[in-house]
Amino acid sequence: MWTLGIEHIQVNKVPKMQHRTYKAHGRINPYMSSPSHTEMILTEKEQIVPKPEEEIAQKKKTSQKKLKKQKRMAQE
Repeated sequence: MWTLGIEHIQVNKVPKMQHRTYKAHGRINPYMSSPSHTEMILTEKEQIVPKPEEEIAQKKKTSQKKLKKQKRMAQE
């Protein structure tokens, strides 16, 4: 089982590279690629802690639309 966790991620720009793509009737168009330098640092987790049951059984949040509708019904 994998126990790795992401500690740090960083993506940096790199100058665009230009190639040629050949089209019909002797045309040549640029073909741009967008490379990047990606840096990821992974660390081994100490242990997996299960979520407490109290947080899992939280009450569902009602949407703003439903709250407004309930207020309107209570005022009438």
